[in-house]
Amino acid sequence: MTTQNDFSSEIIGNSTALLSVLKKAKQVAPTDCTVLITGETGTGKELLARGLHMSSNRKDKPFVAVNCAALSKDLLESELFGHVQGAFTSAMRNREGRFQIADGGTIFLDEIGELPLDLQGKLLRVLQFKEFSAVGESRVRHVDVRIIAATNANLLHAANAGHFRQDLYYRLNVIQLKLPSLKERPGDIKDLCDHFINKASRRYNKPLVALSDAALKQITAHHWPGNIRELENAMEHAVLIGIESEIQVEDLPFFDETNAETMVDFIRPLTDEGLNLQNTLRNIEAHYIQAALDYTDGNKNQAATLLGLNRTTLVEKIKRGLPDNLSNVG
Repeated sequence: MTTQNDFSSEIIGNSTALLSVLKKAKQVAPTDCTVLITGETGTGKELLARGLHMSSNRKDKPFVAVNCAALSKDLLESELFGHVQGAFTSAMRNREGRFQIADGGTIFLDEIGELPLDLQGKLLRVLQFKEFSAVGESRVRHVDVRIIAATNANLLHAANAGHFRQDLYYRLNVIQLKLPSLKERPGDIKDLCDHFINKASRRYNKPLVALSDAALKQITAHHWPGNIRELENAMEHAVLIGIESEIQVEDLPFFDETNAETMVDFIRPLTDEGLNLQNTLRNIEAHYIQAALDYTDGNKNQAATLLGLNRTTLVEKIKRGLPDNLSNVG
């Protein structure tokens, strides 16, 4: 059953690594303090920022998210601070910036490390004095906005290298919340899978399915470079293409990758034994079959799929008297 903490219904998990972050987040959420959220890509930084906003006194005001890496420097300045008519060639009318839209609420600046140096100075002034000027404008505007920033980079290293203003770093880093990667919270994977399977089933009007033991085993072993975002995409993929009542290993989007990775693991012990021309093919086949059966807990249908065989062929190979370690299997 999916479990949830008490900070946000959208943040799934009860691992120690996650709960320690959420405990701190819950403490600072009601305040107006600036927060820097760090962590690998796909760990849920914007979701945590929304949780902070919704747990604050600003929850009835706007939550505005801006990805600082998504726009060029010129466009980003206008996006953040707005512009007046005639400020540049395409400025045909006045335009409010995101800070003005977020007035009274929260602005979330994702990938803050990508903010150009000259705009960092302008952001620093907002943090210090709550004021800014639109592009092409001389008058000063005042704004009441809580700033939450996020990055997957090491801002301190960037600041020490001169790529990020140190004064801005310390202004942003009043409270730092570091979200753990998925590999740091393996105990949450099953609950996250269930949540995303339910979500995808509702979205696509598909029958609700469960995870097979073999699929869960492979999911838990996966390195998840894209973290929660990658896991959600994987479950959506599996729900869409699965045809059985349980999600199987072959329904996972990294199924081919799984074969490539495990192939290396199958071959490695053979080199330790010392191969010769007489038994090479026989031993390789035996190790592949045994590894596939071990991996699928003896399920011949799944093992055959992993090996690119049909079940009958696999059973025949086993019965033909492969080495002793396989002779009594199924």
